[in-house]
Amino acid sequence: MISEKIIQNRILNIKNTFLQMYYKAKAGHLGSSLSCAEVLGVIWFHFKNHDDRVILSKGHAAAALYATLHEAGIVNADEIKTFYSNNTILPAHPPVNKFDEIPFATGSLGHGLSIAAGLAYSNKIRNTKAKVFCVTSDGELNEGSIWEAALFISHHELNNLIWFIDRNRFQGFGGTEETIKLDPLDRKLEAFGFNVFQIDGHSVPALMDLKMLFQKSAKPNVVIANTVKGNGWIGKSDTLASHYLPMTELEYNIFLNNLNNAS
Repeated sequence: MISEKIIQNRILNIKNTFLQMYYKAKAGHLGSSLSCAEVLGVIWFHFKNHDDRVILSKGHAAAALYATLHEAGIVNADEIKTFYSNNTILPAHPPVNKFDEIPFATGSLGHGLSIAAGLAYSNKIRNTKAKVFCVTSDGELNEGSIWEAALFISHHELNNLIWFIDRNRFQGFGGTEETIKLDPLDRKLEAFGFNVFQIDGHSVPALMDLKMLFQKSAKPNVVIANTVKGNGWIGKSDTLASHYLPMTELEYNIFLNNLNNAS
């Protein structure tokens, strides 16, 4: 089993990679990647087995996924340099048919959980031990397809599917609670038949500890990962601006310095 320290170092590498990607491309959506970096890192390097699938439904965080795949040795350094450029295989949202580890194109929000449910159901009827991990945003919980998938998952008792909700409380045009109120989210999910865990989504130990809890659960599992949009970005952390604005040179240099000196 990989140690917490090694996973922390891998997540640090992931963040360094996607910060460079965003800065070079002068691209937005950095806030989306910063809120789910720890979740993706722990899924990939602590939870995931060879036959498991990972679906990033919140496709705006594509750079975090690409950086994670780079850390896993799947996306190479030359490919990383092409992020967001013409003819790239690493566009703004995860593409299909480029990497086996990205089985479906996502980013049009609300689709990923249904895809994950279908994969998990297939695994169940084929009696395999493979799991499916799905990461959604909280804003996409406004989509009816999410709740249709939740009903399906609960009805078929798909405890081989682990659903992570990146609960950073922002969506495209403002706060989630001002747009369409989600709270009490935990009670709603419990009413749908899920085993609900609420944790600090930036705490690697808290995320890693979930592994033993999942193994004991007969019901489908959902993790409300309480996170911060733009986590660590001075002046943009916990703001809607972190979703849209690219980093300036000064912001990039400060961010890199703070990130690596804190490790």
